[in-house]
Amino acid sequence: MREFSADALAPRESAAARFQKLFRTTAFKLSLAYLAIFALCAFLALGYVAWNARAVLDDQIVSTIDAEINGLSEQYNTGGLRRLITVVERRSREPGASLYLVTTAGGDHVVGNVGYVPAAVLATPGQSETRYGRNESDAEMHQAIVRVFTLPGGFRLLVGRDTEERDRLRAVIGRAFVTSLAAVVLLGVIGGWLAASRVLRRVDAMTQTTRAIMAGDLDDRLHVAGNGDELDRLASSLNLMLERIGELMRGMREVSDNIAHDLKTPLTRLRNRADEALRRASTPDELRAALEAVIEEGDGLIRVFNALLMIARLEAGSAQEILVPLDIGQTVRSVGELYEALAEDQGLTLAVRAQDDLIIAGNRELIGQALANLIDNALKYGAESTGTEARVTLEAWRDGESIRLAVSDHGPGIPEAERARVLGRFVRLEDARSRPGFGLGLSLVNAVVRLHHGTLRLSDNDPGLRVEISFPASVRPPQEIAGDIRPAPLSGDPVPASPSRAR
Repeated sequence: MREFSADALAPRESAAARFQKLFRTTAFKLSLAYLAIFALCAFLALGYVAWNARAVLDDQIVSTIDAEINGLSEQYNTGGLRRLITVVERRSREPGASLYLVTTAGGDHVVGNVGYVPAAVLATPGQSETRYGRNESDAEMHQAIVRVFTLPGGFRLLVGRDTEERDRLRAVIGRAFVTSLAAVVLLGVIGGWLAASRVLRRVDAMTQTTRAIMAGDLDDRLHVAGNGDELDRLASSLNLMLERIGELMRGMREVSDNIAHDLKTPLTRLRNRADEALRRASTPDELRAALEAVIEEGDGLIRVFNALLMIARLEAGSAQEILVPLDIGQTVRSVGELYEALAEDQGLTLAVRAQDDLIIAGNRELIGQALANLIDNALKYGAESTGTEARVTLEAWRDGESIRLAVSDHGPGIPEAERARVLGRFVRLEDARSRPGFGLGLSLVNAVVRLHHGTLRLSDNDPGLRVEISFPASVRPPQEIAGDIRPAPLSGDPVPASPSRAR
């Protein structure tokens, strides 16, 4: 039978739907916002340039008119009205944008290159911008800046400058202004579309990956482009979260499988003992002995399930709120005193060396339980050592910004290839299967260490096993948090006969 993926069965988006989704993206909206701000800034900058260009051109025209007037004034002062008319007539024949006109008091043309100008302009001395014609029959009107003077006898003198070049330049600036704004808007829209498309492609890829993960492909991960942007950081964080979820789910599957296999034997033994008591016990003493054996098996199973619940709680991080300032050196010495008598009974020496003021953020009961598991293992397997090396060492010291604990024995140790595996639940090595236990001790220790943001390392003690734990030291000085530490007995202190064993 042919199989179809979820993507193949999904309806294809139309072009309009894709564009609509593109326009709704945050990247496109941000691009439009930046475009609006940039276009406004460009509008103000170009407008300021155009306004200043017009002002400069007007100033140049006015300066030229002033220069013409100064020259004509000198001529008038030298030769009077007749010389002024002669000079104006000569200059009027020269090509250029300069305008000259001399009229009588009644407005009749005397001399000049201006054919028509409004009578109101001639009647009002001073500077103005007006329309004019080059001759009386010229139907096309032009624009000019002019200045009018009243001469003796009522004569009028007009000196001006045609503004055609100024208007042409202003038109060029205006077209450049509009073209620039249009280019800014067009490039901004294109840039926003490209940026939004790139972001949308990455988001769509992330969406497809998450759908694949939800469909059951738990090993799939979000793509990280490697450029370190916000989407890369988000994808990396989500991948770490997925890795953690995958670990928890694998742990759940392993627990389920291990419970089905490893707890089957004690449950079968419990049932067989009860059945044997029913069939064979004939006296009250025999029944009592059978019941005690059943209760002992039941207590062992309860301790296993309690250990599993504790490991699950620790790995879920739900015990973070119980971390307080703790002098771990005191905890090490307390646990060492608890196990000294048991070590002597087994023919071993328990050496405890702990520095003072080893402050971490931790929980005394949990760390005490972890140390008890490690010491219990060390005593159980260290008893196999002989001679002067028949001892177990418990140490605690400061190493820079870390607080380190170590439990060492001189037993058979753990092969290097098995050291990572024994941290799992219900993992027991072949040479330990004949001993009592369920393989939960080191798993619980590992969960406690991870809750305290520490690291756990198993190494060779040459001979034997060395388990070393590193915790981050408290950032507060010991004298500042000494008042926060409340010396109290270990509630639920581990007893030396704990059944949760790693090996």
